[in-house]
Amino acid sequence: MKKNFRTAILFTLVTTVLLGLVYPAVVTGLSQILFRDKANGQMIAKNGELVGSRIIAQPFTGLQYFHPRPSAAGANGYDATNSGATNLGPTNQKLVDRVKADVATLQAEHPGQPVPIEMVTTSGSGLDPDISPEAARFQMARVAKSRGISEEQLEEFVQAHVLPRQFGFLGESRVNVLELNLAIDQRFPVKSLSLSLAK
Repeated sequence: MKKNFRTAILFTLVTTVLLGLVYPAVVTGLSQILFRDKANGQMIAKNGELVGSRIIAQPFTGLQYFHPRPSAAGANGYDATNSGATNLGPTNQKLVDRVKADVATLQAEHPGQPVPIEMVTTSGSGLDPDISPEAARFQMARVAKSRGISEEQLEEFVQAHVLPRQFGFLGESRVNVLELNLAIDQRFPVKSLSLSLAK
């Protein structure tokens, strides 16, 4: 009995040290050496100030910016500490009313254009950092007008920021909203505006 007890204690201590200390330290060390940017959240800084992450959506409400998908993460959306969807079914009246209101708002901003479904529906995480090229093009008229540039200029610029399918066959083409907004601020600046996490 004592021998079994000692073996159990020893096994617990050894596995705790190996799996609780050594393994995490090795994995963390290797990730910092081999994939430092990804291991640290793919953060983006502008003029020395942290403005966001490539892999976590944040709200943009200004007319001069491309907007991400709606978010149900947290009470006000885009809460990286509370990732999640609404879990409301397609017949839930609250969801139906919210989508209808969003569609009406977007149709008023972009008359005559069909609203891309992703611009009125949330992703599973609520923090999807990308939109489709179609959703970006849908917003171009508003962004171009607010920045005083032509849609043709903006179309060429947006197309340059379209990321292809991963490995040529995984997923869909996409546009990273934060990276596009940072780039557009640099290329077509609007006076007295600066990008921040609250935009």
